[in-house]
Amino acid sequence: MPCNDNTEKLIQIFTDDYFEKLYYFCLKKVSNDNEAGDLSTDIALSIIKELRKGTTPDNFSAWIWKIAKNKYSVWADKKHKKANMFFRDNIDNIEFPDIYKFEDDLIHREDIKLLRRELAFISGEYRNIVVAYYIDCRRIDDIAGSLNLPVGTVKSKLFRSRNILKEGMEMAREFGVLSYKPENIGFIMNGGSGKNGEPWSVISKKLNKNLLLASYRNPSTAEELAVEIGMALPYLEDELDALLQGEFLRKNGNKYETNFFIVSANAQEKVFVHLNEIQPSITEKIINLIENQAKNFDENGYKWHEGYQSYEDMKWAMLMLKIDEVSHGVLADIDKQQTIPVKMNLGRYGHTKRPNGGEWDLLGMEDYKGERPDFVGLHGAATGIPKNEEMINFGQFKFKYKGIEFKTPVNLTHEQAKALVASAKHETDGIPQHIFDELTEYGYLEKNADEYKPTFRVTFKNKIGEMTEEQSAVHDRLYYEAYNIALEHYKFCREIIYSEIPDFFKDDQYQIDHACANIFEMRGAVLEGALKKGYINYDDNDERKMLGAYLMI
Repeated sequence: MPCNDNTEKLIQIFTDDYFEKLYYFCLKKVSNDNEAGDLSTDIALSIIKELRKGTTPDNFSAWIWKIAKNKYSVWADKKHKKANMFFRDNIDNIEFPDIYKFEDDLIHREDIKLLRRELAFISGEYRNIVVAYYIDCRRIDDIAGSLNLPVGTVKSKLFRSRNILKEGMEMAREFGVLSYKPENIGFIMNGGSGKNGEPWSVISKKLNKNLLLASYRNPSTAEELAVEIGMALPYLEDELDALLQGEFLRKNGNKYETNFFIVSANAQEKVFVHLNEIQPSITEKIINLIENQAKNFDENGYKWHEGYQSYEDMKWAMLMLKIDEVSHGVLADIDKQQTIPVKMNLGRYGHTKRPNGGEWDLLGMEDYKGERPDFVGLHGAATGIPKNEEMINFGQFKFKYKGIEFKTPVNLTHEQAKALVASAKHETDGIPQHIFDELTEYGYLEKNADEYKPTFRVTFKNKIGEMTEEQSAVHDRLYYEAYNIALEHYKFCREIIYSEIPDFFKDDQYQIDHACANIFEMRGAVLEGALKKGYINYDDNDERKMLGAYLMI
């Protein structure tokens, strides 16, 4: 088959410039997504086939549209004849032998391996009938009875499935890259898990990660996902249904779309390069804010902490709380500027309500191998909160730095957090002993004589007091020095996110804002900057557990 550089160049021009135009040409003609997709694919294959034969048209564009119009004419004529046939003869009158041997007719004339391949990618509504009739040799009325379908419906689906199988068997079907080179995705989750551990119990599977990635990059039918992933559809359908029911995927017509943003590795690189550039300045401003505030509180005689933890160790949480304060200030001001109403389905703590009692939002992150700050998460005690009680303001920043994050539990329960409050207030009557034992083992409490006391920063809000007018003016100046740096970084991040928003997310302001807010996250940069400056320290043999923990009462 003739094939040279010019041929490949023409094919590239065609795929780059005409694929999408062909689809919309067909959609305008047939007004049906499925038929438009089938027809545009048929036209595209014809054009590529002609090019590979060595055809070099004088007027490339005119040549393409001539083929497209001719193909459409043939398609329309066949459709008209088929419509007439069905108009004239009821589907019940279509002849199907009662028993159909596996080797007969269509199947006998085709490659058995190709047939089996296509049976793996035909949708469930057809597959069960096809297998029952062609493979299991069951009668039409028997199939109809077992599936609770009219006989005419079974015949109709058999008629359609024969064409689907023929078309598929004639295709040079190629599995997608994800079938042999699966990718990894990282996730940032905000909110509380469902009763079955969602979302982590679902998104940790390699198969599901790649289904989500494929559906994000290119919204696809179940059949298309089966080819992209390289897995037979019967094994994939349950996973797709679970992802759909769990709200990880959504359906637009017959196409699956991922229900949250996945930030590309390229976008992450740009964000992290910019973050590295501003790291020294933002870290310096945050440290200045912390030191100035601590000095003011001390000078005013305020008891801004209970003395359970050394100032050096408290700095870890203070750094993160202060960069969060600045970041949240930026996000709050951006939110006030929104002119597009945001669709809300938010739960008690400000995240999307999910099945099985979950309340969470996700941001996916393509696997990125370049330089980046160590991630810092924030975990708390949001599980098991009775409806008549408020969430306790306990938190622990989880530093992915030298294994610090693994020294304490993932989360505390609401009952454990209540015990911490009771210990700080010296009001421990009624707290079960096993909870004190657990918290002591974890390192959050230590026993002194007959009482338990916290080992981390505890602050009573009513003891902090207020700064003087002069102190407030200095604080505001320092705050806005940090704020302005953060604001510029947020604008940079937002520009990156907007540059790669998929079409199906263009109008989803909530998801856009959620993606921007999380990619904007600066805790890791400040942690890294503070370690470089020697403001905090940690070595490989360090045994401290309570770094980053705090309780506000």
